[in-house]
Amino acid sequence: MGVGCWRNPLLLLAALVLAARLGQFQRWEGFQEKSMSMKNMNSTLKFFIETYNNASNDTYLFQVDKLLRSQMQLTTGVEYMVTVKISRTKCERNGTKNHSCPIQNKKKLKKSFICDFLVYTVPWMNYYQLWNNSCLEA
Repeated sequence: MGVGCWRNPLLLLAALVLAARLGQFQRWEGFQEKSMSMKNMNSTLKFFIETYNNASNDTYLFQVDKLLRSQMQLTTGVEYMVTVKISRTKCERNGTKNHSCPIQNKKKLKKSFICDFLVYTVPWMNYYQLWNNSCLEA
């Protein structure tokens, strides 16, 4: 049976039906609510906020202030649909890489957004891609 036999669509369809009947395909359930644990979401949230900060023109960096909602679905990797509150920090963009930036508390500099984003990841390959992102001032 050579490669040429797979060019026949009916033969390919029959092979797919047989594989499905034998249980070779996992059934994906779509997006499911995920626990609100920051520990489970850390790498995805870190990727999102780094992407956000790289695209932002703000003088200060933002950080995830609160995880509001998270859903996931299994595909060829993992897709996360997440809603977060992000807030401006006291750390300036061009400053030193400080991993603990406190949230801005000066009234004139305070700023927060509620962001919805969709990230595709293949965690075992450390691969992340931001598919969709929208933020509204909170």
